[in-house]
Amino acid sequence: MAKRATREKTRSYEDRSKSKVRALFPEKPAWSPLDREGTEARDKSYVRNIRPCSDNQRLLLEAIDKKNVVVALGPAGTGKTYLAIAKAVEAFEAGRIGRIILTRPAVEAGENLGFLPGALEDKLAPYLRPLYDALSDRLGAKRLKLLLSDGSIEIAPIAYMRGRTLNNAFIVIDEVQNCTYGQIKMMLTRLGWHSTMVLTGDPDQSDLLPGLSGLATVGDKLSTLEDVGVIRLGDRDIVRHPLVAGMLTVL
Repeated sequence: MAKRATREKTRSYEDRSKSKVRALFPEKPAWSPLDREGTEARDKSYVRNIRPCSDNQRLLLEAIDKKNVVVALGPAGTGKTYLAIAKAVEAFEAGRIGRIILTRPAVEAGENLGFLPGALEDKLAPYLRPLYDALSDRLGAKRLKLLLSDGSIEIAPIAYMRGRTLNNAFIVIDEVQNCTYGQIKMMLTRLGWHSTMVLTGDPDQSDLLPGLSGLATVGDKLSTLEDVGVIRLGDRDIVRHPLVAGMLTVL
């Protein structure tokens, strides 16, 4: 009797489930304010193999393939740093270079963080975080940690570059708008044999005092050299939210 009663309760529950219970998530997705019929989606999906989204990005990638020194100038969101790091990883994976060196000035964006705790790597981590993010995106966190530990990838501030000769390496110098003319000249003269150097920055967003940034001057002077690529990206090359380009035109 007990088993029969249990079966009847089970059938009764299943009948009620079919008639009253509904799925928590409907098969058809709910309406979203970002959905627009006949227009492209705003969000960009991640792709492992990068491709240029504009003519200037295409020129930048071609210049990195053909020239040993490339200067990428442009506003925020144009993919300067990401494309440079992606090409560095590509060259490393193909065996064309032996190591990747990423550097940027340890300059705070209008704020004073004071003395940071920890060892040297801990103190520099907040300034170099954008480079870690781009590398982790291309290599994965575990492989990035391994390559950092064996020295295949080196991330360091510009202050530690003086006196070095960078051979068989892909060097990316980020946020160059926060470097003085003397610092940029020092970094350019670090270039060694079988190496590629890419400098990226936005001359309009320097955190230095007015007149101290040397990026615009260096870009103008190097553009006269045939063996150096100077690529200038604009608002149309921005691949972040469409509002970024609109805001930069009025700010």
